[in-house]
This record gives sequence, C-alpha cells and structure tokens, in this order.
Amino acid sequence: MELFEYPADCNRNLLPYGGSVHYYGKIMDKTGADRYLQYLLAEIAWEHDQAVIFGRKLVTKRKVAWYGSMPFEYTYSNITKVALLWTPELLALKDSVEQLTGEAYNSCLLNLYHNGSEGMAWHSDGESDLKKEGAIASLSFGAERKFAFKHKQTKEKIELVLAHGSLLVMKGATQTHWLHRLPPTTRIHTPRINLTFRTIENHLL
Repeated sequence: MELFEYPADCNRNLLPYGGSVHYYGKIMDKTGADRYLQYLLAEIAWEHDQAVIFGRKLVTKRKVAWYGSMPFEYTYSNITKVALLWTPELLALKDSVEQLTGEAYNSCLLNLYHNGSEGMAWHSDGESDLKKEGAIASLSFGAERKFAFKHKQTKEKIELVLAHGSLLVMKGATQTHWLHRLPPTTRIHTPRINLTFRTIENHLL
C-alpha cells in the first residue's frame, strides 16, 4: 500500500515567475503522520545546528540531521556535514516522495524546531554541492507553521501554512530568484520536523 495519496491541486505553481513551487497539501493521513512524527523525534540522530558567521561558530537551538544513500559531504553556513546512511523508515519516505513527485533524491536534511521560537531566516538553497535547479521536496510533520518566499529583486512575498503530513516541492530557478524562510512565532508551543529531500552531485567521500 502506498504511503501517500495523490492530491488534486499539486500542479498549480505558487510562484508568479522565476521558479516553480508546488504545494501538495496533506498527503498522509493523521494516523500515519503522527506515527512518523513520533519515530523522527525518538530515533533520528539529532544534533544542534552550527554556522560560522564572521569567523565565529554559532550553535542554534534548532537541531538537524543529515542522511543519504552514501556518506556525502555537504557544506552550508561554512560547516561541513557527513551524511548517515538511510534508516529503513527514511528510505520508505524517500521512495514514496520520489514516486509522488517524479523526481529522484539521494539525500535528506532534517530539521527539528522544538517550538515556534525557532525558525529560519531568509535564505536560498544554492550550495554548490546541490544539483543545479534540482528539486527539493520538503515533507512536514508536527506543528503547522507559516512558510514564506520573497523575490530577491522585486521583494514580492508569497506565504502559506505547511500542514502536518504535507509536502512542498521547490525546483527550477526558484533558488536563483527567491529566498524562503520559516518565521518564528510565539503562538506555537509544539515541535515541527521537516525533511528536505535533495540531490547532491559533488564532494563524495
């Protein structure tokens, strides 16, 4: 039995120009999404994220984990991480996301936000290790959070709420022309986890 259902409105591009973003909505029923949330909270090898900014190493409250089909190196925020090998559960999610999106992924960066005070600032996923204009599939579990895009030149913004068990796919020129962020909020007191499936092409060990 497939993990996901095929939603009816996933073909609509949320961006008016300069990229391609498709929101599939809730693609997993609540029972399945709850089960994966509990698994991810308990079994993933979470570590506090780190970044080097102006020569100083900063440690965030947000936690991350990095998994893949082989021990990829991946560098962002001037910190290099090495991927752990897929767990059976993550591999099942990857295979189902691939079937749903028609894309192939070889790695996943996971983010754990303990509550609404933790978020991500404006950024684009433009690291040289990533496949150029490749798809990034973001699968969300837990608290519903606002997610925003901002065009780098026009500053036009697009916002949506990412639901528990939902999927968002960014591809094409999105990372070239748009920034995205997860804004903090005082209204959320429960955790959110997102899995960003992506394709690494360089820097294999």
